[in-house]
Amino acid sequence: MKTRFLAQMLIVITFISSSAYAGWGAKSSKELLAETESTIKMFRDSDPAMARFFEKAYGYAVFPTVGKGGIGIGAAYGKGLVYEQGKAVGSTSLKQVSIGFQLGGQAYSEIIFFKDKRDLEHFKSGNFQLGATASAIAVTKGASADADYSDGVAVFTRPKGGLMYEATVAGQKFTYTDN
Repeated sequence: MKTRFLAQMLIVITFISSSAYAGWGAKSSKELLAETESTIKMFRDSDPAMARFFEKAYGYAVFPTVGKGGIGIGAAYGKGLVYEQGKAVGSTSLKQVSIGFQLGGQAYSEIIFFKDKRDLEHFKSGNFQLGATASAIAVTKGASADADYSDGVAVFTRPKGGLMYEATVAGQKFTYTDN
């Protein structure tokens, strides 16, 4: 049993440390800004109803690529930018660990909208995390029409590639740094 657990951990560590996977390599701030702007455009084009979130949210965090993988134990990581009233104000990273039935790897984009200043400030404080009960809406045309905030946040994802089978308990933890 210990050998199996150690093998799983080795796979997860290898996955996390692979900077080539999902574009995790070091990027300049210009490259990250370009990827973030492209991701925003992709979300807007995929579902025009999302315009209301971009227009009315006090702020949002955009992760152009989140890479995720696991075998029994999994992990995910992504870098992005935080916007306050439409202007990029800082950088952020997302880390996730999951335990449960899972096999595979995938990459996706994620946007977290913050309803008001208090919600964005909570995110920027460094104590923000999305728990196992948080749910994300997969963006397709019209998917956001009935979407609303839960505890001051609305989370949207869009798959980029890969295949992941899972029934896991996971939580996303975030860091924030001012520009």
